[in-house]
Amino acid sequence: MMKSISNKLASLLLTAGAWAGSAAFTAAQAVNDLPGGPAVNQLNLGPAATKIAAEQQWLHWFMLIICTVIFVGVFGVMFYSIIKHRKSVGHKPADFHESVAVEVAWTVIPFIIVILMALPATKVVVAQKDTSNADLTIKVTGYQWKWGYDYLKGEGEGIGFISTLDNSHRVMSESGKPPPTDDYLLKVDNPLVVPVDKKVRIITTANDVIHAFMVPAFGIKQDAIPGFVRDTWFRAEKTGDFYGQCAELCGKEHAYMPIHVKVLSAEDYSKWVDDQKKIMAAKADDPNKVWVLDELAKRGEKVYAANCAACHQANGKGAGPIKALDGSAMVLDADKSKQIAIMLNGKGAMPAWKQLSDTEIAAVITYTKNSWSNKTGQLVQPADIKTARK
Repeated sequence: MMKSISNKLASLLLTAGAWAGSAAFTAAQAVNDLPGGPAVNQLNLGPAATKIAAEQQWLHWFMLIICTVIFVGVFGVMFYSIIKHRKSVGHKPADFHESVAVEVAWTVIPFIIVILMALPATKVVVAQKDTSNADLTIKVTGYQWKWGYDYLKGEGEGIGFISTLDNSHRVMSESGKPPPTDDYLLKVDNPLVVPVDKKVRIITTANDVIHAFMVPAFGIKQDAIPGFVRDTWFRAEKTGDFYGQCAELCGKEHAYMPIHVKVLSAEDYSKWVDDQKKIMAAKADDPNKVWVLDELAKRGEKVYAANCAACHQANGKGAGPIKALDGSAMVLDADKSKQIAIMLNGKGAMPAWKQLSDTEIAAVITYTKNSWSNKTGQLVQPADIKTARK
């Protein structure tokens, strides 16, 4: 009954506020609602895809309605008293001392209201923190500015990859005049994939600064803090694509850290896991393999485009505090151990890239040493990276 009343009042409030979106009408009509993400002229929370998100939305409107009733009641009485008993119509101020009944009333009534608000809120908060008995456990690591996903337990254990903003969206953003795009700055190269109707535990941490993993349709938002581990969970009740973003200001490309979660049926998820394991096996390069310069540099170009171009730019010129690689003394230095150390451990604004394989790190270093004006002819083998890790 209470939920029905809340929904009806919520609809009235939304209808009354619909005019607020008219100012954005022209621009908004250029795109469409994004299922699982933002909608055109959206005023309310988006459709819930988990039970927790649905409870949060009900709680949101329940609290808003209580606060609205209190607001109208208190200010209604106040303005009635001011107008009805004003001096200009002959009213004189009353002369009285404290009233025990009034004192008790304005203590007991707010206490009861707070209890009525606290009980359902506590139920939802406790449910949010219960990460036990998960079917699937995934570690989410925030990087400037991308997400790392590692499947730790459950079907898919051992799978791991980096998810970054699709480069076509970065190009659109940097153009200054992006075309109308439904999923603008929300498209990634590798979405997080999970099965439907399974409890998924998300463990968050970060590699550099504080990030926050947030997917509104799931009702989850958890900080990812360097050196600390936090967790949350969700159980998606329907298949589809769902979107979020980093919700903690984490640097100049904070807006370029989208989250895309793809929820699949149990059968499709199992197939995805099998495909990923085949891909991982194919990518499992022998770190002792000896590469030739051209082949390794070509491999490094792809690694650079996916992980480094966002900061250092495709031309290697860098920008602002990001140092240029083209003409860099460190890159040109014959002592390759210096660049290897920075790739593995990071330095300043440069994050550590230990999550890349030995071959990928060797390839990208070789690429930077032989691209643009850097024609050193120097070659870094995966075995050099393997040795440096020890």
